[in-house]
Parts: sequence; structure tokens; C-alpha cells
Amino acid sequence: MADNTDILHTIAKIVEEVAGVDSAEVTTEKSFTDDLDIDSLSMVEITVVAEDRFAVKIPDDLVTELRTVGDVVSYIADHR
Repeated sequence: MADNTDILHTIAKIVEEVAGVDSAEVTTEKSFTDDLDIDSLSMVEITVVAEDRFAVKIPDDLVTELRTVGDVVSYIADHR
């Protein structure tokens, strides 16, 4: 089972693949929209890829509440 550091590294790779943001810039305290400049369409793509990679379902209505990278890491860690 992956720990939070492994989840973070995987999320960083996904963000780099989908949105072109350097994975080194993806840290737990960063906001997807404010700090990483990720739009809603890219966020949906990131969510879909993360669901596939981690075998977890992130409800559509919850995606907007997951504002930071750390929020997503915690959600995945708690729901796998």
C-alpha cells in the first residue's frame, strides 16, 4: 500500500502529464487553481487519472472541495 509520499509523487506525475506543470512544483500545500493554475477541465482529467491509478472513486461533487494537492493526497489515503 502506498504511503502519502508515494501518493504525492504519483499525483505530481499526473499533474505534469495532464496540465504540463513541473512535478517538482506540486507539493501538498499548493492550491490547484491558485498556485498551479489548473483549470476545471484539467482538474477533471487529473481526477479521472487518479481514480484509475489508485482504484478509488472521487465523487464529482467532492472534486471542487479538494482545493489543494494535500487534500487529494489525504482523500486517496483515506479511501483506498
